[in-house]
Order: sequence, then C-alpha cells, then structure tokens
Amino acid sequence: MSSYRLSQSDAVEWLRAQPSASVDLVITDPAYESLEKHRAIGTTTRLKRSKGSSNHWFQIFPNARFPELFSEVWRVLKRDAHFYLFCDPETMFIAKPLAEAAGFRFWKPIVWDKLHIGMGYHYRSRYEFILFFEKGRRRLSDLGVADVLPVPRVYRGYPAEKPTALSEVLIRQSSEPGDVVVDPFLGSGSVGVAAVRLGRDFRGTDLCDEALAISEARLRAEGAVPEAAEETSVRMAQSG
Repeated sequence: MSSYRLSQSDAVEWLRAQPSASVDLVITDPAYESLEKHRAIGTTTRLKRSKGSSNHWFQIFPNARFPELFSEVWRVLKRDAHFYLFCDPETMFIAKPLAEAAGFRFWKPIVWDKLHIGMGYHYRSRYEFILFFEKGRRRLSDLGVADVLPVPRVYRGYPAEKPTALSEVLIRQSSEPGDVVVDPFLGSGSVGVAAVRLGRDFRGTDLCDEALAISEARLRAEGAVPEAAEETSVRMAQSG
C-alpha cells in the first residue's frame, strides 16, 4: 500500500527540511516566471479568479530562485537518480545551466505533445518541455521510449494541470515500486496520483489551500494512506 505526506510550505523551505539522499525521484512543474509575461499580453490563459498579473491559484516562482531550488533537489535526491522539470521554451534556457551548476547532468528536453493547439499568436502552442536531468548514473527502465510523449492536455481541470498518464511514463522510466517520488510544486497532485498507482510513495508540498485539498482527495481515492497511518498499520501488523 502506497503512503503519502503533504505539506503547506514554500517549495525550497520544504526541501530544506527533508533529509539528504532520502528521495528516489523528483518530478515538478513550478509556475515559471514567463507565465506572467505571456499572461500580460494575452498569450496564455487568464486563470479563473485572477487579479491583474497575480492569481488565486498559485504564486509565480521567480527565475532568481532556481539556484536554491536545484541545490536542494540535488541534496535530497539519492545518488543515481533522475529529476524532471516541466517548463516552457523560454524558461528552458534559464533553468538548464543553473541545474548543471548545481551538479546535474542534462540529457535532453523531452517534448510533451499535447495533441491540440493552445493559446498564442505566433505559431500557437501545442507542446511543453520536460527537462531530463540526472544525478550520478541511472539507466532508464525502457530505452525504447521516444523523446516525444503524445498525451492529451487536461481540459477544465486545475490550472496548468498535467495529465497523470504523462507522469506515469516518467515514474516508470526512473523509479521502482516502493520508491519515494517527490513534487515540491504539488498543484492538483497528478504526480502523486501517478506515483501511488504505480506502487510508489509520494511526498509533496504547495502553498495553496485548494491544491492541498484536491490532492488529498485524489490520493485517498487511489487508496493511498497518510504516512502516519501507514506507520501505525505496519506496527500493528508486526505486533500481531
């Protein structure tokens, strides 16, 4: 039975509180800074309940904080582990060298093909990048998987929600059952749902009340149990 632990905290501060070399895989999707620029000129969705350049759903994670984020991701990951970062083409050129400076080896951008075009003026957007980084050396589970992943986007879901099927590909490729998967920008919990469906444990954090409530409900619906409940169950089984 998979367990989960959720927290309401700043991503970097939460990672700082985690033990070193305690995580098998990190998959995450920060609300990157370029979203604000695109939203200001109307080339991306204006999120429900937004107010000017800010919004009710999530806070923008500034590019200036990438070095501390990548440093903490590197620290909490075990040796021979992978790190996947969702981003747009503009953010890729900023994030890649900063992650390399933190120690990661960059393999390539994986293309998420959303199958249908989205917002924009100049060649409307149909794809997003997933930057593939490595700490140490780890073999992918299936070397036959292509670097373009065709998975339909989520319609009418949580803002910027990623399909669970997409995270499942990454989790299968870069972890084993029983491993710990982490997402420090939790959102709707799609990474966590994918993790528990595949028999992994999940840890995540977000600042938004609604994100935590949605994620908790989704994880429980998948049969995952809170970490404390899992520990109690194991102790009872051992004593019996």
